[in-house]
Amino acid sequence: MKPLLLLIVFFVFACHNTVDFNLKFEKVAYGLQFPEGPAWDDQQQVLYFSNCYGNWLGILQSDRPDTFVTVDSTQNCFRQTNGLTFHSDGFLYACDFGLGAIERFDRNGNCQIIEAGFNRPNDLAFGKDGNLYFTDPKSYGKDKPDGKVYRYNFKIGKVELMADSLCFPNGIAFNADWTAAYIAESAKNRILKFELQSDGMFGKVKVFAEMPDGDPDGIALDVKGNVYVAHFGAGQIAVFDSTGQRIASIPVPGKKPSNLEFAGPDLKTLYVTEDETNAIYKTRMPIPGLPLNFSKQ
Repeated sequence: MKPLLLLIVFFVFACHNTVDFNLKFEKVAYGLQFPEGPAWDDQQQVLYFSNCYGNWLGILQSDRPDTFVTVDSTQNCFRQTNGLTFHSDGFLYACDFGLGAIERFDRNGNCQIIEAGFNRPNDLAFGKDGNLYFTDPKSYGKDKPDGKVYRYNFKIGKVELMADSLCFPNGIAFNADWTAAYIAESAKNRILKFELQSDGMFGKVKVFAEMPDGDPDGIALDVKGNVYVAHFGAGQIAVFDSTGQRIASIPVPGKKPSNLEFAGPDLKTLYVTEDETNAIYKTRMPIPGLPLNFSKQ
């Protein structure tokens, strides 16, 4: 089944003490089932996305949604994907929470499991070291610190533990100079900032930002180092500067934005997946985005 296509324009004014945004959101796809994981393919200039509780993974070409690959019950690969990201090798990498696995797809939709045996892999990003970092929550609750962050080290073909004792780790992103990793700790309504050591291992951690009234979810950065967080339940994109000061709150259509991705040739188009309306929206931003993985740079 293909998603329905609709173009609806939402005008929003987002402001804070520091930065004002005057944006319009266009609905480019609807009829989805918990959309997530928008991933921009800069080689083909198309957007891929997860349809978490549907039986297919989608592609958005010229803002026209279509099915990329469907679940095949005869194959032990691809059940329910969440976070997605591209590598310069041309493969689309995915967190499959249905299989508890990290997998990748070629552009023909052929699936290969990279590593399995996890709880609920959620989101992922490539680091400057060329390795794949991903979050793996288990239970949800402020008193359930059983989530972890891992790195798949391609050089040695092994998974390495980056952080543990987290309460539902979710979105993940790196800053441009490869000194920090941002992790959404959803069940504690906050963003953590980990120092990155020279070998890519996580070092000291501090609370980067508190986000009450909802769960921080997907994360993206712009070229100025500002951090954009999909604030699930709060109906907005929260924007922080590199010090953790909130500089803007961008209202979105619907209360449950789940993830976001800068896209387009100039990386000024922001796509947002939203799970109350089960739709995908886009808007034009004044500041270009930073690619979520270093392999694109």
